[in-house]
Amino acid sequence: MKTAFSLLAATTLACVTVGAQEWSVTSPNSQIKLSVRLNERAGAPPHAAGPVLTYRVEQGAVESRVVVVGDSPLGLGLRGQDFASGLRFDSARLVKPLEEAYEMPHGKRRQCRNRGNELTLVFRNAAGLPLELDFRAYDDGVAFRYRLPLGGSGSGDGGAAEMEREWTGFAVPAGAKLWMAPSDKATTYSPAYETYYENGISSDTPAPLGLGWSFPALFQTPEGRWGLITEADVGTNYCGTRLSSRATNGVYFIEWPNPAEGNGTGAVRPVSRLPWEMPWRVIVVGASLGTVVESTLVQDVCPPSRLQDASWVRPGRVAWSWWSDNPSPQDGAKQKKFVDLAAEMGWEYVLVDANWDIMDNGNVHEVIRHAKAKGIGVLLWYNSGGPHNVVTEKPRDTLTYAPVRRHELELLRKWGVKGIKVDFFQSDKQNVIGLYHDILRDAAEYQIMVNFHGCTLPRGWERSWPHLMAMEAVRGEECYIFDSRYPEMAPGQNTITPFTRNAVGPMDYTPTAFSNHNHPHRTTAAHELALAVLFESGWVHFADKAEAYLGLPAEPKDFLKRVPVAWDDTRFVAGYPGQFVILARRKGDTWYLAGVNGQGQEREEQVKPGAWLGAGSYELSRIGDGADARSFDSKTQRLEAGQSFAVKMLPYGGFVATLKPAR
Repeated sequence: MKTAFSLLAATTLACVTVGAQEWSVTSPNSQIKLSVRLNERAGAPPHAAGPVLTYRVEQGAVESRVVVVGDSPLGLGLRGQDFASGLRFDSARLVKPLEEAYEMPHGKRRQCRNRGNELTLVFRNAAGLPLELDFRAYDDGVAFRYRLPLGGSGSGDGGAAEMEREWTGFAVPAGAKLWMAPSDKATTYSPAYETYYENGISSDTPAPLGLGWSFPALFQTPEGRWGLITEADVGTNYCGTRLSSRATNGVYFIEWPNPAEGNGTGAVRPVSRLPWEMPWRVIVVGASLGTVVESTLVQDVCPPSRLQDASWVRPGRVAWSWWSDNPSPQDGAKQKKFVDLAAEMGWEYVLVDANWDIMDNGNVHEVIRHAKAKGIGVLLWYNSGGPHNVVTEKPRDTLTYAPVRRHELELLRKWGVKGIKVDFFQSDKQNVIGLYHDILRDAAEYQIMVNFHGCTLPRGWERSWPHLMAMEAVRGEECYIFDSRYPEMAPGQNTITPFTRNAVGPMDYTPTAFSNHNHPHRTTAAHELALAVLFESGWVHFADKAEAYLGLPAEPKDFLKRVPVAWDDTRFVAGYPGQFVILARRKGDTWYLAGVNGQGQEREEQVKPGAWLGAGSYELSRIGDGADARSFDSKTQRLEAGQSFAVKMLPYGGFVATLKPAR
């Protein structure tokens, strides 16, 4: 009798048909199949002559699989070498099972599992040079990457290679709905992944700015299957990429950064010496949105933690003055007031934002001493520039150059500062991607936690560098200050980002502002409260002024005093992007549920916890919309496992709830 492994290994053998060779790898649960084909059929790069390489992704039981990503091209175009056409098969490595458990100090869950099957194929181009591809099938999706071994550039062992074109494509099925954010133009403050997501568009919709679509891209097939396309493990040897503005014959292609990004500095095309291991192209795949929300695939494919000791990495809640009073970081007395807010609310940190180094009415050292006396950790803001931005906020020019950066981080450690918020990167080019990694590497040495703002999309780096607590890359709550369209867009966007932006990594949205700013909220107070749980981030910066939190009714105030930011588990409960969403997150034996209504009509839902809620009786405490948008309604009841409970949300409303074992 064949063993399970030998049966699995047999799937790596090429299936030879007329003019084609085919290989496949299947997920451990057999629900996802990734097939690779070498043939002369359509979907090839426009210049292709001779055999071309394609892949496809199917989901479902063996007898009823559905194509989620159709035949899509693979290949690379290097300066002087073509690895997209005229390829011939060289060898295959038998399917290798992957089984790995690891722990995260923050994120969707503490205990993570990296479980899949990997197939490696080797091809040679017309010049006889090798191209290696790793293909992985997981229970929640697929991933693949290119590798050029020594000698793979044609310039000799260890020679440098320049990428001219990556021919990777993604064929979204005809009739699919997509949720995507347009890539932004280059300005003083962009691109920073802060455009609005388009809601359920068709694949023939052109990107409105003509600059492509940003990752991640969510889509639903006509059969109801879900996919999320993104990239992971982008290292110093590559740039961040995007999808083409149009789907050519239904296929979106990988595109390079805009040349104008980063104040025009840095090369557009990536360059590396060999061997060259490139980023993972990741597609989360599932029969329901739960797969997308709950997946950790983006971080699973990244290297393990590089920290010998991560005990100094501490997630937490943050008091933050800038949203309610932009000049306040220059006023020591105002910063002490927010230290006092953090102490009163039991929050772990205070963030002193831009221009703290020109503080009046006291200085940063007085603020740090006051915070130490109250047991509050201090986080400080920095401008990432450097030549890649012309933003004048201070301090700047201290993190770009290695000797200056290391000196600054050493000072912060001596002062007792716990972390930094680094802002205004404005580029996905290779030089700026390298800067992210340089900051993370040096900050780890000095035990300084990091939050990137005005930045690129998470690409799983928090697994390798667990002190990366958060990244912005979202049009967040600060837009109530300067975007008149934001109040109209925010409710719906808040129901899309859990399935898109926040599905791929921690998101510094700066939530839970009850006060109105320049452009008043349409969301209710309960909707705002729910964002503290709905949006995952290792640091949650509460945006509002001190009086807004201290003056809350007892129940929501107590909720914000005890709400966690690091979770043991995350589960999808209900929702649909653009309409509503309900998620559940667990800390210890308590489940925290949060839901928001993205539409202008009342919504009532019967919330039924899934099998993740163990047997027994639970105390259910709810805080939802009151009689009007600015009030709350609080209830407590007993709930048996398997029972449901009703929630009614006002237009643009929301709720939070806790479920803990009844005593």
